[in-house]
Order: sequence, then C-alpha cells, then structure tokens
Amino acid sequence: MKHLFLLSLLAFAVVSFTFKDVFEAAHIYQKSPLNGGGSPAGRSGAPGEQNCTACHSGSVLNGDNENVLTLLNGGIPVTNYTPGQTYTVSLVMSSNPTKKGFQSTALDANNLMAGTFAGQAGNTSINGTTKKYANHTSMSNTNVTAPVWSWSWTAPSAGTGDVTFYVASNKANGNGNDNGDLIYLSQHIISELGAGITESESVSAFNLFYAADSQLATVTFESLQQGSMSINLSDMNGKIWSIKQNELVIIGKNKITVDLSGSYPKGTYVLQAIINGKPFTKNMIIN
Repeated sequence: MKHLFLLSLLAFAVVSFTFKDVFEAAHIYQKSPLNGGGSPAGRSGAPGEQNCTACHSGSVLNGDNENVLTLLNGGIPVTNYTPGQTYTVSLVMSSNPTKKGFQSTALDANNLMAGTFAGQAGNTSINGTTKKYANHTSMSNTNVTAPVWSWSWTAPSAGTGDVTFYVASNKANGNGNDNGDLIYLSQHIISELGAGITESESVSAFNLFYAADSQLATVTFESLQQGSMSINLSDMNGKIWSIKQNELVIIGKNKITVDLSGSYPKGTYVLQAIINGKPFTKNMIIN
C-alpha cells in the first residue's frame, strides 16, 4: 500500500510539471511578436490611422532622416510622376537595424488611395481593401536578408496632383517582445508632372558648346521628365550625319558630349538635338 501511495505521488508530480511546462511555453509564445510577417492594414501613420505603436510599445520619433524613400523609373531616381506609369518604390532605414519592419501607403490630397501597389515576393507584401499598404515580410525584417524594401507603384490618373507616401518603420530592439522599440514616422511627397505640360515643353535652358581643338561638342539642357534624345549633324547642302540615337534624358540637368572628330569637311554645320520630341538647333563651324 505504501508503494502504491509513492507511485501515485510520483505520477502526480510528473503530470504537474508537464502541465507547468506546457503553460509556460504557451505563455511565452503569446508574448512573442505577432507581426513579424507584416502589419495589419492601417498602421502607416497616415491621417486618421494608427502606426506601429498599436502593437508595439515604444517611442514615436520623426523619421525624416531614418526613412529614406526613393521613387525609381528604370533604376533612375525621379521626383515627379507621370500619370499611369509604373515605378519602383525603394525604402531603406538609414540606421539599418538588425530587426526592423515597416508599413507604407500612398494617398492623394483627399486621403484616398493614389494609384496601386504590387509587392515583391519575399521582400514586400500588400494588404488592405480600398487603401493598399506595403509591408515587410518574415524574410525581409532583418538587415542580413534585405536591407532595402521595394515594391511597385502604378501612378494614379492625370489631375490627381501631389501624392504623399506615409511611412511608419519599426527599429526593433530584438528582445523577442513588443516593447522598447523605436517607431519612425515620415511623409514623402511626389508631385505630378505639371498638368498641361507636354513632353516637348518640359525642356529648357538648351545650350551648345563646341571645342575646336578637341572637336568635342557638349549639349546641356534641363528637363522636367525622363525621356530620350537624338543628335544629328547636317551641312549647308543638306547632308545629314546621325551622331547619337535614343540617348537617355534624366529629370534635371543633362550634359551630353559628342565627338565630331570624324571625316567632316571644314565648314558651317547645323547641330540638331531632338529632346523628348522637341527639336533644338545650333549653328557651328568645324575648322
């Protein structure tokens, strides 16, 4: 009987420790972060919305210097958008913390969704209904796997005007809980290419400089949008030489140098640059 009592006591102790371990494991699991694969919609810090502090307790800070958002057109940074065109949005946290997360949306002046988002597999995911939100994923919340987040944005229709990207990022302290993190909020305004401005009207300050000693001609101009240009050279008899074709035009100041040391007879020529569909001409003399 005594042995039976001891066995019963031992069995009770084993069961007690087992339930204790299960309870503690479940308790620890419940304390772990729930948004490692992205935040619920509406955490971007946009007007009327919450930010990361809805799930993480921590300080809210100005993210103007921490959240670096760049709009890319074919890999080239742009500051304006052309309606209906698709761009790549690049976002990086300048401090590159070990654990991190973000959410971003793009709204017009009426706080309505401006354009559409598309995520990048393993890097960003998109959620939301009438408003769309770009988020980190469980594969892109460390500085090892993906120091830069990127997703596609198709710009809204003409007449939308300025679009504001709202960003809420989380510089996590890596303690496995939802406390002590730093939350950075920022806004990034992308302007629509001026309403009523055509591609040809977007070019200004065209100039040509020809160095006779090196026979190099330098074309400079400013453009309000990305495009292309070609350069032709013609003599007074109408003969035309094609110098450059489909040269890239970037937003801002452009400088293109062409070598005219080929077999061009001495005389007066007309250099024609067709930039974003608009022709510019300058007379020059080759000695």
